Amino acid sequence: MEDQQRNASSSLKVIIAILAILLVGSLVYIYKISNDAKTVQTELTRSVSEKDMVMKDLQQLKTTYDAAIAENTSMSDELIKERDKVVNLMSDISKSKGDVAKYRSQYQKLQSNMKVLIAENEGLKRENVTLASQRDSTVVVLGESKKYNEVLVGQNEELSKTVEKGSKLTVLNMQTSAYKVRSSGKQIATDKAGRADVLKISFTIAENQIAKSGDKQYYVQVIDSKNNVLGDKKTETFDDITLTYSFVVNVKYENKTVQVSEDLRGKDFAKGTYYVNVFDKNELVSKTSFTLK
Repeated sequence: MEDQQRNASSSLKVIIAILAILLVGSLVYIYKISNDAKTVQTELTRSVSEKDMVMKDLQQLKTTYDAAIAENTSMSDELIKERDKVVNLMSDISKSKGDVAKYRSQYQKLQSNMKVLIAENEGLKRENVTLASQRDSTVVVLGESKKYNEVLVGQNEELSKTVEKGSKLTVLNMQTSAYKVRSSGKQIATDKAGRADVLKISFTIAENQIAKSGDKQYYVQVIDSKNNVLGDKKTETFDDITLTYSFVVNVKYENKTVQVSEDLRGKDFAKGTYYVNVFDKNELVSKTSFTLK
């Protein structure tokens, strides 16, 4: 009986020892599994965190490119190409499930390219600002020059008009008288139409130092009381205007005062008022009237 009890006790101890060993083994296994799980979780957390950081950095690159492209400089095509590279890398990273460390070098290269391109773009913008400023200054200068030239042209036109006006000859002291011509040739003044044989017409061309010297021609028109043009009754056309005149006076003008006197012979002069006009081509430069009884 005692032997049986001793055997049972020994067996129980063995079982307890085995269970203890199994328990320790289980605890060790559970600990290892727990550590492995923590390691995997840590790796996953680190991987996700790094992925987010890279994506954030790439988003900043894209934003920088978008802003530079919106400025529409001559580098827009190059900037768009680089921006597309950034977008493609973001797509690749978002699809990846493993380590994104391999994408870090690509990001760094893109970042380096971005710095170079943005610096060039900023340089172009500064040059454009300078050129725009110079262009605006040139436009202002040209505008001022144009205004100044317009003023000069206006002044020159006014001066030309003044000179042209001042250079015109002035006909003064126009007088007309009727005379009876005796057989001896002596002329006797008369105001009787029946006695008149000749009308003497005289006038003065005033001195003008700025007028053009040379041969001058004046057309004299004498109209009697019956509205008839006396004398040659010839016609001349000036700028669609037809002038019927009595005779022509040719004068050699040398910028000094010239006295002009011409006779218009006739017979059977009508009684009444006569009108005498002097024309420089189609321009009336002097006129007078007289009466024969």
